[in-house]
Amino acid sequence: MHAFSVSAPDAGQHWNPQDYAIDAGFVPVLGGAAVRLLAPRAGERILDLGCGDGVLSSELALSGAHVTGVDASPELVNAARARGIHAELMDGHALRFTAQFDAVFSNAALHWMRAPDRVLEGVRRALRPGGRFVGEFGGHGNVARIIAAVQAARAAHGHGSSPFAWYFPTAEAYADRLHQHGFTVELIETVQRPTPLPTGVAGWLRVFAAPLLEDLSQPDREQVRQAAAGLLSDLPRDAQELPLADYVRLRFQASVR
Repeated sequence: MHAFSVSAPDAGQHWNPQDYAIDAGFVPVLGGAAVRLLAPRAGERILDLGCGDGVLSSELALSGAHVTGVDASPELVNAARARGIHAELMDGHALRFTAQFDAVFSNAALHWMRAPDRVLEGVRRALRPGGRFVGEFGGHGNVARIIAAVQAARAAHGHGSSPFAWYFPTAEAYADRLHQHGFTVELIETVQRPTPLPTGVAGWLRVFAAPLLEDLSQPDREQVRQAAAGLLSDLPRDAQELPLADYVRLRFQASVR
């Protein structure tokens, strides 16, 4: 999978590991840039924040690092454990570690954690002196076209706009927040990354759009998803004719003294 699954209690998202592997297996595959930035080393203790089903946790462990994963989804924690990962059920807003890790890593998860100051407090506390915080998540403008289509489909069917919003900050805003929590920012950048959807727009909406539809009945959710997919039928496509979602990633590396 990876790691969108640590979320605020009101995010309205539930994860099925089998569905996720089918519809969103691209997420850990595209997490390689963040793993390379982390550059895990043998013997290090690394916290994978929002570990999901443990795909990238397993990759980190190949370096010889000792990896602990945390996620708010019981189903995904169990899936990570089935891969041999030491994984704990834990909300990313309430990390229970003190000076235990050389690094905290997070891929495609932090935008689900909509109280970022609480997250950063926990990350800062979990790190040992000299530790680093490395990750990638949705940046400002991420999937803006998809979100607009869902909201338009809701309105067209008389439901009004969803109040839900992911945390998609600008690089400047997140760098400032890191500084406020005692981090030194070594790298932060916004990356425009059009992303092919292997099971199409319908698969993406099925897996990720639940918080935007949480207030609707099941039939209304399906109606809105179908309408939104129709609005997105003209998305650009890659060489394999897969629709390209307008992903924008925020990638960063920071450290503490």
